[in-house]
Amino acid sequence: MVQPRITVDGETLRLEDVVAAAEAWADPGRVRIQLAPAARERVARARGAVERFLSSGEIVYGVTTGFGHFRDRHIPPEDAERLQENILKSHAVGVGRPVDEPTTRAVMLIRANTLAKGHSGVRVETVERLLDALNAGVHPIIPEKGSLGASGDLAPLAHMALVLVGQGEARYRGEVLPGGEALRRAGLEPLVLGAKEGLALTNGTAFMTAIGVLTTARAERVAQVADIAGALSCEALYATPRAFDPRIHAVRPHPRQIACAEYLRRLLEGSEFLRPDDPLNVQDAYTLRCIPQVHGAARDAIAYARWVLEIELNSATDNPLIFFEEDDRPVCLSGGNFHGEPVAIAMDYLSIALAEIGNMSERRLTRLTDDASNQGTLPAFLIKHGGLNSGFMLAQYTAAALASENKVLAHPASVDTVPTSANTEDHVSMGPIAARQAAEILDNVEIILAIELLAAAQGIDFRREVLGN
Repeated sequence: MVQPRITVDGETLRLEDVVAAAEAWADPGRVRIQLAPAARERVARARGAVERFLSSGEIVYGVTTGFGHFRDRHIPPEDAERLQENILKSHAVGVGRPVDEPTTRAVMLIRANTLAKGHSGVRVETVERLLDALNAGVHPIIPEKGSLGASGDLAPLAHMALVLVGQGEARYRGEVLPGGEALRRAGLEPLVLGAKEGLALTNGTAFMTAIGVLTTARAERVAQVADIAGALSCEALYATPRAFDPRIHAVRPHPRQIACAEYLRRLLEGSEFLRPDDPLNVQDAYTLRCIPQVHGAARDAIAYARWVLEIELNSATDNPLIFFEEDDRPVCLSGGNFHGEPVAIAMDYLSIALAEIGNMSERRLTRLTDDASNQGTLPAFLIKHGGLNSGFMLAQYTAAALASENKVLAHPASVDTVPTSANTEDHVSMGPIAARQAAEILDNVEIILAIELLAAAQGIDFRREVLGN
């Protein structure tokens, strides 16, 4: 069997690559991740620029100055390396539960890909050591909380980078170990950071992007499951398929609404459980009739999240960034590519969409279990001998609780901001919070849909008894 390879070049990383690397957490050797030769050349060129800045005595932010509020403090060249290790120690202040190993692997790959663009000024060996750790299954312990999403994901990435210098903690082959011991067991030497490298490793959006990528990839699958659950509920509830007629959707041509309606028609084609035409009963409840409109809009949000994330995966989110003038003279530019607003807004949008999928599913479940709502099509709570047995009564409670929790979690994180670093960083994205909320909402939606699928299958069994087959 050919070992799958992921080439890190700073330009072509896809969601599917990140998911493949993340899913190899229990068997890292399943996927080989390597730095592209062209990326190696770009990284080396930018590193040469940093060395030129140091040798010339030029004052460069983050190389020979402090960080944030201390940006005006000059650091002599002889302290440049100590400055980089200090930033890791001072910034590794995350709290909460550690993220899981798939997420950690996604963070490591995304950060390596950002550095591979060749604008950060790190050494080639630094990028390769990060990839070596990833390939060996050395997974830093990264607490889930503590990042504001500007200046990037400083605390989570500091925890990641500490392991590369032999500090912090890491999981390795099922054990949580001191970072240096994890490296030793994997046959890797700790790095000694050079000028700018600590800042380059920590200043960026890899943490929120990693959570966003893994959540969006799952959301794409869940959207299809939602369509299937909706189709099953249509059958269990004796619905009409007329609302999915292509002519209806052609005159409101949102592409994913049209695609959802077409998928529902395929799922329901030839079904014996649907209601035949009845001029006195031509319309079903909105949660059945409007599945294409609502699920299609949710798919739009998921597609938007993918679009944003695939740009972010292949972006330079460090600060400052190194460029070269036409005469090959290097220049170091300070900007704001570390700001996580694009990811934050995409994740908030995704959260709203996922919460709506859950709302639709929970309401269909209620209709399946409430004999008044389904007009006696199905027995109360989908059980014979109601009273002696409670059937799906409490399962609907669970779905209702999760749907309501999602409404709280869907409050946009990106509309909040708290000034930091003595008001130097006076607007932050809260992108990591937005991404974590989207992931938690998705967990809940998966359960809600699972309950609906069970209930719809039970309903179809009752319908089968009525039809005698």
